[in-house]
Amino acid sequence: MKQRKATVQRKTNETDICLTINLDGTGKYSIETGVPFFNHMLELLSKHSLIDMEIKASGDIQVDYHHLVEDVGLALGQAFNEALGERRGINRYGFWLLPMDDALASAEVSLDLGGRPFLVYEIANKKNLIRDFDTDILGHFWRSFCDTAKLNLHIDQKYGDDLHHAHEAVFKAVARALRMACNADTRALDALPSSKGKI
Repeated sequence: MKQRKATVQRKTNETDICLTINLDGTGKYSIETGVPFFNHMLELLSKHSLIDMEIKASGDIQVDYHHLVEDVGLALGQAFNEALGERRGINRYGFWLLPMDDALASAEVSLDLGGRPFLVYEIANKKNLIRDFDTDILGHFWRSFCDTAKLNLHIDQKYGDDLHHAHEAVFKAVARALRMACNADTRALDALPSSKGKI
């Protein structure tokens, strides 16, 4: 399987994003969005998926974080779709159940890289502010990511009192599920993982 990399540039009146990913990396990252908590979540996504990520993003964060977070999701998903190519030889499916700090938070994630975007997003922790970051925006991030990555993602954050840990568990669980789904199926290295013959 050839190395799977992609670079995406996205510029609008609201945001300016340049990112590069390598699905066959080691989890190296360089991430700067101007939003510290969002940086931290993306770093976890890279580290635990072993997907190298370089992300440089700026936007109208003096107005709101929404445009930047959503557009990074769109650009990152586009990069995933391009890096996966025809999706030959991959496991396609991934799942992970992840605890965080003595069962303080737990996230269950399952995904399918089968080419059809869909998101189910359930967060048990109904708090929404970490400093000035409204975590409700992360639902838009995951939906944007699914739309352009063309993947089916189910996120179920089951319980936990600490909001930071709840979302950290989600990002780590998605990372591990992506790692599983993107990995090579050693028994079908050039095969499409679909009975349709096309993804």
